[in-house]
Amino acid sequence: MFIVIAGGGKVGSYLASVLLASGNEVAVIEENLQAADALSVMLEGDYLVIHGDGCDSRFQEDAGIRRADVFVATTGQDDNNLVACEIAQRVFHVSRVIARVNSPKNLRIFRKVGIECVSSTTLIANLIEEEALLGSVSIVSSLTHGDVGLAELVVPRMRHHSNEDGIEIDDIPLPDNALIVAVTTKDDVVVASDNITAYPGDKVIVVANKDVIDEVRDVFRGL
Repeated sequence: MFIVIAGGGKVGSYLASVLLASGNEVAVIEENLQAADALSVMLEGDYLVIHGDGCDSRFQEDAGIRRADVFVATTGQDDNNLVACEIAQRVFHVSRVIARVNSPKNLRIFRKVGIECVSSTTLIANLIEEEALLGSVSIVSSLTHGDVGLAELVVPRMRHHSNEDGIEIDDIPLPDNALIVAVTTKDDVVVASDNITAYPGDKVIVVANKDVIDEVRDVFRGL
C-alpha cells in the first residue's frame, strides 16, 4: 500500500517506520525543517519526505496523494489534522483517511464529517498501524477454535458507488465463507437483512473464515 502521513513527530515517524518495515510505500509531510531532515536520514525503505505544511494541497500533491490508499494525519494539533484530512478526502478523494485526535472532546467533530479518528495518545501508533495495514479490518473475536473470525470493517468513501446514497449490503460482493451480520451506524446497530444500506463511516460486522479476510478487505477497498 501507499500511505501519506501528515506530521513527522514521534507518532508519525514511528508509524512510518513500522509501515516501511512491512513493505509499504510511505510519504511523510513535515513542516519543521530539522524534523524533516532527521526523518530523511532515519527512515529506511521506499519513502519520500516532503518539507511542507500537510494542510496545504500543494504539498499533499507533491507527496503523491492522488494515488494514496490511506492518508493519516498525526500532528499534535487537532485543527490541522481535521483540515489535512478534509483536503485529502474531499479534494483528492482518498478512500480512507485517519486522524490523530489529541482532545477527546473533538472526536464528535471528526466523526460528524466522516473522518476515522483515534484519541489515545499512548496507543495511537499501534492503532493507526492496524487500521492502515489491515485496510479497515479489525478482528473482534475468534470462533470455532480460531477458524472463523468476527470482523469489523469500516465502509470507506466509495469510488464506484454513491457516497450519498450508500450501498445495500446485498450488493457488497463478499467471497464465499463470508457473511455480513450487522451494520453499526452513529446511532444504532442494525441486524443485517434485505434492503439495509451502509454509508461511509458505518461499521459492518462480518463473520468469515480467516483465510478469506484479505479478500473481504479488498472488496471494501474496491467499493
